[in-house]
Amino acid sequence: MSIKEKAIAGIFWSVLQNWGSQAGSLIVFFVLARLLTPEAFGLAAMANIFLAFLQIFLQQGFAQSLIQIEELEAEHLDTAFWSSLAIGLSLMAIGWFGADWVATGFRQPLLTPILQVCSVLFVINACSNVQQALLERAFNFKATATCVLFGTFAGGVIGITMALSGYGIWTLVGQQLGQELVAVMCLWKMSAWRPQLRFSVAHFRELFQIGWPIVSFNFLQFLNSRADDLLIGYFLGSISLGYYSIAYRILSVMQQLLVQTSQKVALPTFARLQNDLEQFRQAFYTATQLTSSIAFPVFAGVGVLAPELIVQIFGNQWLPSIPVLQVLIIAGMIQSISFFKSSVFIAMGKSSWSLWLSLLSAVLNLTGFAIAIRWGIVAVAAAFVIRSCLVFPIGQWAVSRLIHVRLLTYLQQFTVPLASSIFMSIVILSTRQILISSWSSPILIVAINSVLGAIIYIGSIRLLSPNLFKHLLNIVRLFMARPNAKTSN
Repeated sequence: MSIKEKAIAGIFWSVLQNWGSQAGSLIVFFVLARLLTPEAFGLAAMANIFLAFLQIFLQQGFAQSLIQIEELEAEHLDTAFWSSLAIGLSLMAIGWFGADWVATGFRQPLLTPILQVCSVLFVINACSNVQQALLERAFNFKATATCVLFGTFAGGVIGITMALSGYGIWTLVGQQLGQELVAVMCLWKMSAWRPQLRFSVAHFRELFQIGWPIVSFNFLQFLNSRADDLLIGYFLGSISLGYYSIAYRILSVMQQLLVQTSQKVALPTFARLQNDLEQFRQAFYTATQLTSSIAFPVFAGVGVLAPELIVQIFGNQWLPSIPVLQVLIIAGMIQSISFFKSSVFIAMGKSSWSLWLSLLSAVLNLTGFAIAIRWGIVAVAAAFVIRSCLVFPIGQWAVSRLIHVRLLTYLQQFTVPLASSIFMSIVILSTRQILISSWSSPILIVAINSVLGAIIYIGSIRLLSPNLFKHLLNIVRLFMARPNAKTSN
């Protein structure tokens, strides 16, 4: 099977994993949002700030290193596993004994037991890094998809049961623990590799040399993605953070479904093409074009219909989340064509480039959030958008230097999807106003505009770029055909 065929099959299973898990997570999320209070979600977001910070140091970039190394040896795997486990145990201890300090900082005593229980996640996740890296390296996304889906289902059952039983914030804790534990157990079942009791200093150094820029990159990504939560939680409190976290969670789910599905396959695909720049560029163009063609109209449609979607799905108690989501949608569209840049840097052995780009993003984010926090959560979201606009051209310049991408050719990949999405947004915005004035129900407004938007967008693509339309159809045919062929073998 060629790299292209493996990538198409990988995308199929990655889509199944992401869409299946996110569909399950969303159902649970919708139920819990109606059963729990904004304060509960705010407390969970506060806990996740500390947990996400410690999580940075768990992987040490070993998973990406195992995927990127061309000649992988058994010592690489054993060294990565035992290193991850040792780090996981250390982080669990830090999480347990540092919980009270974090709770005092946020002035939320309940955070102490929550963080102590959640610190077990570091050991659970440490046991899955190598298995998942091996499966992804082999393009066995079917196995990883199965594990994630099992975990999502188990976590959902636990979460809903606890919520209905009145466990409050502990519902979110139980859901996360159950989900991660079941997923890890499934990964061990799917993977034939088992660790041997050996450790190689030389192989650790090789893994660390590749991985340390990734760790630094992840640290800066933490500042980029969590600095807003930190400032909102500290200065505005758990309720405001709850409203913001709901909007950001919707954005994250959309990115997971529409963007990271392809990004997960991009790294191993780009890594195999690192010595063939022409095919590398074509793969980069294809990834950008396919992702923007799917992501742009969905982001735009959700932005227009956010008032109806929030009220119908989550309830009137989440009305303050609507303007935050509408602002964040703009950042989501920009990021949908930026996610592949880090995969390009890692595949070409330039992971430090991601580090410098993230450093710039972190500085801009912290500055923007610190200025905007006094005007509330919508202003913080706007600062996030401004940072994305400033960093985007710099990141593209770096990619162009590395794989010699022509700017005009790159822009052509998403110009038509962007124009079609803007036109679609104008049409459904006008239709929405007409339906509101005629006292149509929110469900009817969403349904009519969703169908109308899809028709307008597909028609615009067909009219503005017949070649892109045909190319997307061909990708869909390959996408549908290759997994079936693989399954039948």
